[in-house]
Amino acid sequence: MGTTGRRVGRPRADRLRPESGLTPREELLGAAAELFALRGYAATTTRAVAERAGMRQATMYHYFGGKEELLAELLESTVAPSLRLARRLLGEGHRTAERRLWELCRADVLLLCGGPHNLGALYLLPEVRGERFAGFRRMHRELKRAYGRLLAQTGPAAGLGRPELELRGDLVFGLIEGVVLIRDADPLRAVGPFAEATADAALRIAGVPAGRERDGSAADARGASA
Repeated sequence: MGTTGRRVGRPRADRLRPESGLTPREELLGAAAELFALRGYAATTTRAVAERAGMRQATMYHYFGGKEELLAELLESTVAPSLRLARRLLGEGHRTAERRLWELCRADVLLLCGGPHNLGALYLLPEVRGERFAGFRRMHRELKRAYGRLLAQTGPAAGLGRPELELRGDLVFGLIEGVVLIRDADPLRAVGPFAEATADAALRIAGVPAGRERDGSAADARGASA
């Protein structure tokens, strides 16, 4: 994903700072995430990204075609792992839907808030509405639908009409993605407990009684070993 603009050929060995252990692509993505979050997308130049990554601008173009490609790959990295997990969880009929929905919520918060940069904040950039990021938006819509399908399989959903079910799905998904604002306000907050507390809250919105979201743990273990 996100490599259509790469130039072929071997880049020059012109790194401007010691090796970090990251690949050049990882260095550039990390630098772009940091600068997009701090300065905004429009105010960030490719030269600034390259310099932050410790390389020359010309070298950057061996890995990415420009800012749009960097942003597209960053955006897709915030949704692709959760989408893969959601697809798997939808097929795990041996576990309760409550447990699977809780697991997806927790994993999604860990992904959005667990890295060195608040990547979820990139969703708020106005540029994301552009055609270049249509692939990300498709993935994002599929993930939202997966949340809704898992929610529809929970016990409390059986007594809900379609409008109420869709509303709860929107609220659950909105809560998970809204954590980026809390992360911005308190970036030193421990991510693990935060992710679990957010997943608990999401299931309250879904109508699952307190304590029920993790009741399937023993059953899950039995099912997995059967």
